[in-house]
Amino acid sequence: MALPVAEWRGRTARLWAALDPALRERLAAASLHDAVRLGCDLLRTEEEEEAALVRLCHQAPTDKEPEAASWYREQGNRQFKQGHYQAALRLYSKAASHEPPGSPEVSVCFANRSAALLHLGHFEVCLEDIARAESHGYPDRLLPKVLLRKAECLLCLGRLQDAQDILGALESKTALDRVVTTHLTRLKSQLKVKLREKERCPEAAREARGGTQGKSEIWEENNSISGASSSLSLSFDAERGRHLVASQDIVPGQSLLKEEAFVSVLCPGESLPLQGGEAAWDTRATNADLYCHRCLRQLLASVPCQGCSYAKYCSQDCADVAWQQYHRTECSLGALLLTLGVFCHVALRTVLLAGFAEVSRLVGCSHSGDEDLQNPEARCKPLSEAPDAGAGARGIPGCNSNGRYQSSYQALFHLLPHTEQHGAEHKFLCTLSVVAICKQLQAAGLEAAVLSQESPQQWSKPKTREKTSDELSPELKTVAEAMLRHVLQLQCNAQAITVMQELGPADGAVVNKKPVRLATAFFPVLSLLNHSCCPNTSVSFSGTAATVRASQPIPRGQEVLHCYGPHRCRMKVAERQQLLSQYFFECRCQACLEELESGVKSLVPIRNSFCCPKCRAQMQGEEDTLCCSNEACATSASRENLSCRLQDLQQRIKKALDLLRVGKADQAVKMLLKCQMDAGNFLSPEHLLMGEMEDHLAQVYATLGQWQEAARHLKKSIEVVEMHHGPSSVETGHELFKLAQILFNGFAVSEALSTIQRAEGILSVHFGPQSAQIQELQEMKACLSELPRNILQRT
Repeated sequence: MALPVAEWRGRTARLWAALDPALRERLAAASLHDAVRLGCDLLRTEEEEEAALVRLCHQAPTDKEPEAASWYREQGNRQFKQGHYQAALRLYSKAASHEPPGSPEVSVCFANRSAALLHLGHFEVCLEDIARAESHGYPDRLLPKVLLRKAECLLCLGRLQDAQDILGALESKTALDRVVTTHLTRLKSQLKVKLREKERCPEAAREARGGTQGKSEIWEENNSISGASSSLSLSFDAERGRHLVASQDIVPGQSLLKEEAFVSVLCPGESLPLQGGEAAWDTRATNADLYCHRCLRQLLASVPCQGCSYAKYCSQDCADVAWQQYHRTECSLGALLLTLGVFCHVALRTVLLAGFAEVSRLVGCSHSGDEDLQNPEARCKPLSEAPDAGAGARGIPGCNSNGRYQSSYQALFHLLPHTEQHGAEHKFLCTLSVVAICKQLQAAGLEAAVLSQESPQQWSKPKTREKTSDELSPELKTVAEAMLRHVLQLQCNAQAITVMQELGPADGAVVNKKPVRLATAFFPVLSLLNHSCCPNTSVSFSGTAATVRASQPIPRGQEVLHCYGPHRCRMKVAERQQLLSQYFFECRCQACLEELESGVKSLVPIRNSFCCPKCRAQMQGEEDTLCCSNEACATSASRENLSCRLQDLQQRIKKALDLLRVGKADQAVKMLLKCQMDAGNFLSPEHLLMGEMEDHLAQVYATLGQWQEAARHLKKSIEVVEMHHGPSSVETGHELFKLAQILFNGFAVSEALSTIQRAEGILSVHFGPQSAQIQELQEMKACLSELPRNILQRT
């Protein structure tokens, strides 16, 4: 959720409507500095609005709740007993996040979670959780069970001496119950077997398969643009503003830019239901439970924040760094930040990472009449007018004194806020929201921490002032002004960090994934790329790092372009233009010009059209009544009726997938085949939903182990995907990856090898040779290539 919750947006809209027209006019024309001053005055007098915001924060609590912790732990125990270890793991993590640090209860959460990790085969992480349980004062009476678990992990990892030491220490204890004694005896027997094996084969060579290594990427960094390839140059003109151009011929798959986000904030994201019904507390896992709040790595056993129940990290190191850099300030504001949305959160974290000194300097420059900050592109000249590259680069906003464009706060600050283009009511909402955050910072005694006036030793316990003025300090007004600038910048410069998230259990023969928005970030260098509805680059993410690769040949002198959202394959030009208006420009890319000026009709509506129930020709028309495009057929139908049929079909498909999730694959097949038959009566064969149904059928047949049938359906899905997205698109690459898995499992060797080769060629262009999917494809290829020659010849 980028913007504040609907209730707060509604309240600010009503407050805006009730303002005196003259004041509305002043606010609409106000500079960022004046908008903050007026916003402070309004929020100080509107105590009802502040009280309403406090009530809204109660709907998104981030405090620790021991009762919730106890309930989550009980739910985890229930899932564990049923053998649902992954669900138990996440519930124990939720329980740990609600327990106060250092309590016996949190040590039990870690110990219980270690048991789930052992069953899932994550031995190293299990040992880490056992260490956490011990460090938080795990009860002595329960310690033997945990030590046995530790010994079992060490045995599985081949650390025999460590395991022997633990078992020996346990054996010396006299008061062990029967269950522990039995377990101890079993582990001692396993240890003896492993020690004998080690004696027989002391120099046994360990297989070092570990995956086939892909080719390393050639990279020569640009001297003038941090993180960019030397094949790019920074340029400027009045129409395109700052942009990147190919300084030499670029080939598909070539890396052009590698940038770490200046700031990123995890989006709460969609809820993924765990096993278990509705209850007092939510058992669903969201992005907040699944990914590290700092580095965005996928979480297995999260380290909870010691102060709130929301922030979770992949390691204690990540937790410590986050605390020092920004979370010491954000921790007590968690509910407010969730209520006011990700954009406000990104804005606050941006100024915290930049530091008040740099924020104050640049805000001050914007007050001094510096045109470069009021309108960053007003005084720029094309590089061709400059005597040398360095001098030209110095004329481009965001560059430092040496003419280098860095991924820095200075570059970020120079991104256009489009203050004049934003609607007055929207600016009002943003202003009141950032002022509310700064008022809370002041009320919570966090002002000094924001201004970096305290030592790190004083950061751990935020102080509450005995009495605070309703008036914001000048320093916090500066912070609010910078935050307002960043919230407005985000409309055009926010970059969604996406990840391919697995659907269903990860241990299936075929892993199905979908792209999910994981975080919102500022990438100052990536923001230099202008939009095209048919871009020549592809962007991928690893944690908080973005990599831009060429997706097609880019000749020297051509602009390097990125797609901001609506691709020409997904939407016709009128719809794209409407969506792109949020970025305050009219798209004049090649794809749009072809459709607008050359009369080229978009294939999108044709491919996703309804078809005639009698002759199967395309139904057409702009009004509610659609007519068959076949002149010999006079059939007509209501658009509303066909749309209702489509919605009903989508609901039935969802029910079929629900059946598959609960293990009723046979029923799912029957329902999907019936859906497919019904869809053929009113949807065109190229409709995306027709391809999705083929994909779902392939998934069901793969679950049943019917590989040949699964491959047949997936090939049909790929045909539809290629029609919509193109044969070299990332979407086609993902479908080919799934087909390779199916053919591999079905032992169709020669076809699997050719599919692997094609998938590898496409995915390496978009994600590079070191990506996880490429590594998996290479492992499959190596495995198939090692089969005996007579088997390869037969297949």
